[in-house]
Amino acid sequence: MDDFLKVTMNEYLPLRDVVFNTLRQAILKGELKPGERLMEIQLADRLGVSRTPVREAIRKLELEGLVVMIPRKGAEVASITESDLQDVLEVRRALEELAGSKACERITKEELVKLKEASAEFEKIIDSGDLTMIADADMHFHDIIYQATGNARLNQILNNIREQMYRYRMEYLKDYKRHAKLVKEHEKIISALKAGNQEKVRDAIIVHIDNQKKAIEKSLKG
Repeated sequence: MDDFLKVTMNEYLPLRDVVFNTLRQAILKGELKPGERLMEIQLADRLGVSRTPVREAIRKLELEGLVVMIPRKGAEVASITESDLQDVLEVRRALEELAGSKACERITKEELVKLKEASAEFEKIIDSGDLTMIADADMHFHDIIYQATGNARLNQILNNIREQMYRYRMEYLKDYKRHAKLVKEHEKIISALKAGNQEKVRDAIIVHIDNQKKAIEKSLKG
């Protein structure tokens, strides 16, 4: 286990949440590899904590689909499979098509301004090379569209699968050559929303997500 597993204490968070965030980031960034065993004692020693917050963190990671429990072996980092990718992105595409349509009907001028600002911020952040910041900026862009729907239930459902989508988002963003294409895809979504054209919004969202799916599938095949 390498030195990247260091706990950064936060006085506002319980220790179990700090440990959870540390392990989660290590998985999402690929520092803890798919199939790697997560042994409580070793993790607790490395992080300088007791086994209890580690055990609680592993359970929470299992609920998010980032960790799986293997009989007679224990916990290990979940693999990214084409089947899981298909399931997650099918759901995301359907929900984002709906969100795009509703946002097209209800988005305000102020929200359009925020969306343009979020796109510009994303374009600026991609030069940093920090995958976590890039992924968060991408999520912020999409969150503005979700909020513009004015549909609290739809937002709740999207938030429920947010963590599962985040892992695939991170995988896609690891290919830095695709970042410029992402910026253009964001711009097309904004343009369609500004024009109030639901069909173009849906088409732009489908292209955006399908490109992500193709890129990750290519990566999984090596």
